[in-house]
Amino acid sequence: QPQLVESGGGLVQPGGSLRLSCTFSDITWPVYTIGWWRQGPGKEREGLSFISSPDNSTTYAASVKGRFTISMDNAKNTVFLQMTSLKPEDSGTYYCAASLGVGITIYDMDSWGEGTQVTVST
Repeated sequence: QPQLVESGGGLVQPGGSLRLSCTFSDITWPVYTIGWWRQGPGKEREGLSFISSPDNSTTYAASVKGRFTISMDNAKNTVFLQMTSLKPEDSGTYYCAASLGVGITIYDMDSWGEGTQVTVST
């Protein structure tokens, strides 16, 4: 079962930037996808961005395209989410999750991290 740990959350002002990290382990499948999800207060969990091995292909939700960038350091088993031009509505708990394959729906995710809190506020 893959293990994932998020870090990098915090408080940032509107318009600011933040970089989240997701370190994963115990993935022996040759093709897998790591995704970043967000859950705001009273909202459903939303898939934001995904990156798939082995070619590091990426997918973005419309709500973050052009503002967020996902990347992977394969040597360190770490996926990053660089977030810029942050808005108050970006606030929430950010989770990374692993899919053993290329699926990116919530039902495709096989393992989840415990999340890291991001608050965008003055």
